[in-house]
Amino acid sequence: MTVRRTLAFGLCLGLAACTTVPVARISGVPPLDAAAVAAAPLDDFSAGTFTAPDGTALRYRLLAPAAPVPGRRYPLVVQFHGSGGIGTDNIGQLENAARAWALPAIRSRYPAFVLVPQFPVRSALYDDPKAPRVSYAAPALDAALTLVDAIAMQYPVDRDRVYATGFSMGGSTTWLSLLARPGLFAAAMPISGIAPDRARAAELVDVPLLILHGQADDENPIEADRAMATAIRAAGGRRLRLREYAGLGHRPPAELVPGSWWRDWLFAQHRSH
Repeated sequence: MTVRRTLAFGLCLGLAACTTVPVARISGVPPLDAAAVAAAPLDDFSAGTFTAPDGTALRYRLLAPAAPVPGRRYPLVVQFHGSGGIGTDNIGQLENAARAWALPAIRSRYPAFVLVPQFPVRSALYDDPKAPRVSYAAPALDAALTLVDAIAMQYPVDRDRVYATGFSMGGSTTWLSLLARPGLFAAAMPISGIAPDRARAAELVDVPLLILHGQADDENPIEADRAMATAIRAAGGRRLRLREYAGLGHRPPAELVPGSWWRDWLFAQHRSH
């Protein structure tokens, strides 16, 4: 596998506001193979149902630290699923990236609560489903964020280390959750999503972001993430990185598992006060 890190010059916004977006261009990374997480014990994800104040019912799965220490508080990772996980069976949302958290080696090295809500409908909407450029939050997202609050209150969660990540629709939902609940998440890693309206970039300048996207993605084109990254930089944001995968289509990259490089980064982030 060949890894090449370079700086890519961002688009110019307006007449003079040119920015430089930190971009890592990665070659030789195949799509994530389900075999990499086949040994994950899914029974370790407990099942639950949550009803939001507006009446929206969400099913969810929750993975707890394998050996919790009394008195210690743990990070909470919110894993948003793609459109293939929409439903009410409380299993379809456990995609490969979510399942990986239950692998013994990962669970031991990164003790955390991992919340995987299942949306009965789409959580992110697009301006043009056939050629999406901008994402918008669906009403169901509010219920999921209320669920995050409820889990953080019920369990020993470190409220300064709540993180969001997800692939495809889940990547878009990751972006949107940052705007829907400012200050809730300490960091986020959207994967192959569609970023929100670039006019809201200034609201994200203080959020640590690791953005992953395949350059050959023809379902959720990478241009949306590139444009948002450039807009955030133009607004003064300096806590983001864009990681582009040459030749990768609309699939999560294989290096997500075991993925110590990104998990180390994520768990090192703390919410600013």
